[in-house]
Amino acid sequence: MTHEIAVLGIFAADAAFRSARLPQRGETILGDSFALSPGGKGSNQAIAAARAGAKVAMLTRIGTDSFGDMALSTWAQAGVSFKGTQTPDHPTGAAFIHVDSATGDNAIIVAPGAAGQISPADIDDWSKTIRAAKIFMCQLEQPLDAACHALEIARSAGVTTILNPAPAASLPPDMLSFCDFVTPNETEAESLTGCPVTTVEEAEFAARELIRLGAGAAIITLGDRGALYSSGNSQVYVSALTAGPVVETTGAGDAFNGGLATALAEGRNISEALRFANATAAISVTRSGAASSMPDRYETDSLLASPKSN
Repeated sequence: MTHEIAVLGIFAADAAFRSARLPQRGETILGDSFALSPGGKGSNQAIAAARAGAKVAMLTRIGTDSFGDMALSTWAQAGVSFKGTQTPDHPTGAAFIHVDSATGDNAIIVAPGAAGQISPADIDDWSKTIRAAKIFMCQLEQPLDAACHALEIARSAGVTTILNPAPAASLPPDMLSFCDFVTPNETEAESLTGCPVTTVEEAEFAARELIRLGAGAAIITLGDRGALYSSGNSQVYVSALTAGPVVETTGAGDAFNGGLATALAEGRNISEALRFANATAAISVTRSGAASSMPDRYETDSLLASPKSN
């Protein structure tokens, strides 16, 4: 089966703790709740795209352990094809997530585990899947040299490339030149450009700077203010949608990117793709968890068709 979207990234078992605040150094506090669920940016984005209707291949490394079994089960249920490597040499990734009980905001520590060992040689092994896709997408939780090599292979094959530069990191000098789209949030855009992003106008300036640095186009996500696209020659701003009260924002960025990749794979124009991505993210924040918060296609289409979204 040819996959419309190939995603390079990590799977991590998310251990999420809810409490009123983070403990200080040396302090123990009581939490409100705990949940163990599937996560990892690449995996979340692959699941979001699959639930949105795309045929998706996941490229990563996982261990031969219980968290690896969780990954395989999660992908099978979502309809994601695993095209990576399962190895006994390293454990599957895991993440600590603190969720603020009052606001739903989060703080995260990720240990990539086996996925932290992804190398350019792995990318060569997976290159057939990358070249056959319409869209290739990756983030920055796996090693940068592997991500850069994968973007270069995809670009040379004429595959549309998306880099979600999260978590924020310094990029190799030529990495953005392999990206048709780069999709940072406000913090990541500031990290990459040195430009503060607190308003839509500042996002416009940062987007132009990302294009000057080599990206084909920039999409800066602005949380509850929506998203801004810039190609240098044209700009599109799309306001955020509301699907209900915010419960947790952990998976919002991944939902946005999965929805965006799906819409682009379907040939939608950039305005339609941004609205579809915004709707996917809007639904995700009304639920707990990361992978578990991703909506299906019917839910996203229903939100877009509702009077309040127009």
